[in-house]
Amino acid sequence: MTRGQVRRRLTVSWWQYLGAAVAPLLVLGWAFGGSQALIPTVTMAVFIVGVATMFLSLRRFHAYKHALIATEKALNSDAEPAAWNKLAAVRRRGMLFACLPAWVSALSVFVGLETVPQILLLISSLVLLYLYRIPRQLG
Repeated sequence: MTRGQVRRRLTVSWWQYLGAAVAPLLVLGWAFGGSQALIPTVTMAVFIVGVATMFLSLRRFHAYKHALIATEKALNSDAEPAAWNKLAAVRRRGMLFACLPAWVSALSVFVGLETVPQILLLISSLVLLYLYRIPRQLG
């Protein structure tokens, strides 16, 4: 597989994770947004849990940075395909953790969290996902 094909595959993967982060909130908000909150007393706790999930991705991002550096060092060598595979695996796991705040936001529809905190959690996931884009220097 060529470097361009790998980069395209990683770009498509990034867009898929972006959709996986945004879609649940949109769907659940549309389907259940106007319904009665199941447990309205835990809205602040749910928001705090959502914010706390951002910090779970710190270790994953650290590993991603190291995988990026290793991939850059392996360019134009025999180790390049293995480095790209390792980068993809580390990045996939990191993006899963980056989606957590948005998923907590989607689940918060059931407890009656207001729209602004839901959007803040979604934006935090979007920012974290943006950090997992492959830099242009790596192509």
